[in-house]
Amino acid sequence: MKMTWALAGQHVDQWMGDDFTEAAAVFRTRVIATMLAVGMKAEIRETFYENFIAPIGESIAGQGREAIEAGQEWDTARGPILLALAPAA
Repeated sequence: MKMTWALAGQHVDQWMGDDFTEAAAVFRTRVIATMLAVGMKAEIRETFYENFIAPIGESIAGQGREAIEAGQEWDTARGPILLALAPAA
């Protein structure tokens, strides 16, 4: 699968692989790194993680996996984060 996401106004990134647990971990790690790089305060990072990052990570391994295994694309958005999964070509 190919995973692409954007953190509005800050960063765009992508990852390719076939492990949905790893995909969710990569997404979480890289978005947190972006938040640290832009100097987001700890209390704001915690709220941002709870409201946006964690729910998307869970969706990757749930709804995202179901869609990809059915050969379909899947996308989601929460707050300023847009994420899309596509089957590998």
